[in-house]
Amino acid sequence: MHDPKMFDKIASGAGFIAALDQSGGSTPKALRGYGVEEDAYSNDEEMFCLIHDMRTRIITSPSFSNGKVIGAILFERTMDGTADGKPVPTALWERGVVPFLKVDKGLEDEADGVQMMKPMPELDSLLARAREKGVFGTKKRSVINSASPTGIAAIVKQQFEVAEQILGQGLMPIIEPEVNIKSADRAQSDVILRDEILKALDNVSGDHKVMLKLSIPAEAGLFDPLVQHPRVLRVVALSGGFARPEACVELAKNQGIIASFSRALLEDLRHQMTDAEFDASLGGAIDEIASASAT
Repeated sequence: MHDPKMFDKIASGAGFIAALDQSGGSTPKALRGYGVEEDAYSNDEEMFCLIHDMRTRIITSPSFSNGKVIGAILFERTMDGTADGKPVPTALWERGVVPFLKVDKGLEDEADGVQMMKPMPELDSLLARAREKGVFGTKKRSVINSASPTGIAAIVKQQFEVAEQILGQGLMPIIEPEVNIKSADRAQSDVILRDEILKALDNVSGDHKVMLKLSIPAEAGLFDPLVQHPRVLRVVALSGGFARPEACVELAKNQGIIASFSRALLEDLRHQMTDAEFDASLGGAIDEIASASAT
């Protein structure tokens, strides 16, 4: 069901997965970080065009195809766009980068210490379209704000139910129950989450594998059983608000987990840079993150 070359690249490739999936709510912040203020656009369409231009510049930058970026997570509008005159998933794979798609529609209000995913009534049609465009897998995010056993269990249950729907469409699900690294009981949340995921992995259908995208644990090595689980293709980590240097230091303490950073990857890039400056800055970030992912 999965493209075997893409499967092998993600399973054993040396490098990390770039997260280029900022959605409507986080796009203004991403653009500000890039040096584009809100007075540069007057509506959502202009805003999305500017963020697409930024992502295209990243994807087509020479350093992005240096072999250290093995995958990229896309926002839906980015998947539907073009880079170098080709559909973005095609342009990525021609550079050796496996395309993924963010499929969640945002978060519910917090309840029982967590934020569940909003309903996704059009998920099947989106998955079919993604598959036709050459997308390998998907990503969907929930958030854990406190160490609530019932809340975390509910998040894991929802994540794995949707993962089965995605597997049924022939795509690889990245399950992302993010633990808020600023929460007072973060370490306890990590333990509860690990144990709930281990139980859920034992019930994954058929001979399928899934991927996990997790906050870097407070205790190094805590997620080793997930890395080693036969039903897990790869465990990747989000930067979760850490600046890149700290995120890389913390990631490197966890053997077998690779990065899937967004802000920590893009934090030094600016719209005003020349192409040479842009590529040098991006290349430096890629080298640093790839090195931290190599443990």
